Order: sequence, then C-alpha cells, then structure tokens
Amino acid sequence: MDLESILFKQGFGSRRQCRALIAEGRVALGGTVCTDADADFSVDDLAFEVDGTSWRYRERAYLMLNKPAGYECSREPQHHLSVFSLLPAQLPTRGVQCVGRLDEDTTGLLLLSDDGQFVHAYTSPKRKVPKTYLATTRHELDDRQLQALRDGVLLHGENAPIAAAAVSMRGERLLEITVNEGKYHQVKRMIAAAGNRCEALHRERIGSLALPPALAPGAWQWLDEAALQALRA
Repeated sequence: MDLESILFKQGFGSRRQCRALIAEGRVALGGTVCTDADADFSVDDLAFEVDGTSWRYRERAYLMLNKPAGYECSREPQHHLSVFSLLPAQLPTRGVQCVGRLDEDTTGLLLLSDDGQFVHAYTSPKRKVPKTYLATTRHELDDRQLQALRDGVLLHGENAPIAAAAVSMRGERLLEITVNEGKYHQVKRMIAAAGNRCEALHRERIGSLALPPALAPGAWQWLDEAALQALRA
C-alpha cells in the first residue's frame, strides 16, 4: 500500500493533507524519513512515526476508554465535552464511534471502534451482552431491594418486569449489578424501582472484559487479542 493511503486509512486527514505531511518530512518508517507519498509498504505489522509519535497500522480500530464523569458519548455534545476529545484526532477522523453509550455522569468502561459489525454485535439487544456496574446508592441497601432486583422490577413505559442478571452488595451503599439489556438509564431506573436511588454509576465490565485498574480516568488503550477474546467469552 502506498504511504499516502496508509496515512489516509489511519485517520491522518484528507489525501491532500496526508501527502503534505509526507512531503514536509514529518513521516518516518524504521527511523528513516520518507518523503515519497507513492512509496509502497506492506501493512503487516507496519509501524511508522508521524511528528515523532509512533503508530502501528491497524485495519480496524478497537479500543477501550475509562470514561470520566462530565463527558457525553456524542460527536455533537449538548452540555458537556465529548468523549472523542479524549482521543487522538486520528481516531475520530477514521470513523471510530462509541459501542453503546454511557450517561454523562456515568464512568468506566467504554468501547469504541470503526468496525460497524463489531459495534452492531455489542449493541444489539438480541446479543444480550452482560454489562456489570458498581452503583453507589443514597440509602443503605437491604435484602428486600436486592431480591426485588433479582426477581425483576417494572420500569415506567415497560410491559414486563426487568430482572438483573446478577446482583450483590459490595458495601452498605455499594451495589454490584449485571444487566443484559441496554435500556435508557436502565440501572438507575431499576434501583429507583427497588426503593433506593443511584448516586453514582461506574461500569466495570462488558462480557468477561474488565476495565484494567491501571487505566486512569480519561485514558484509553487498544484492545489486544486477549481483550477481544474476553469480549467474545
């Protein structure tokens, strides 16, 4: 693949912008600057540098973000900053989108990708992908509330009760809850229907993929093959 196309596919701007980056000597491969936009390279395990920053060619982008509070999962946020502002500009440019959404005040594991099939697979209600949250509640939890969540609670606008896939106490006001659906404000509404109130919500896990403890709020990382396998498990 020619160098101009490599940069274009990786989100470094329009073809004209990518050609300009190369002509200005800002692109290097193997430590050697390349100013020929038409030079061909194999993209298998290809690493390159733009303005001194290292990149690896990826046919598709799969990544996770530790979403902080106060960010919207939208390219056109209404009241807060966009989660896309936390990513290098190349990723939104190449079409990365959120795999589902978290409310602006909800924190934790957020997946992003430019693979449409991947996005659909992990947002489709038919897949019933389990998502595990930690919810801080206003009032102390009790067995009655936990049992209500296990048995199912009726949410406004729904025709049938919705039950948690799993629920347990992690503290007097700290609830671990797993749901298989992705309805609007579902966890908060379920906790309210069970007789309490959600004060803070953090997503810990999607499928078997857990948010790494070392990934700081606002930080992101690529999903490696082990992480992708954990999602599929």
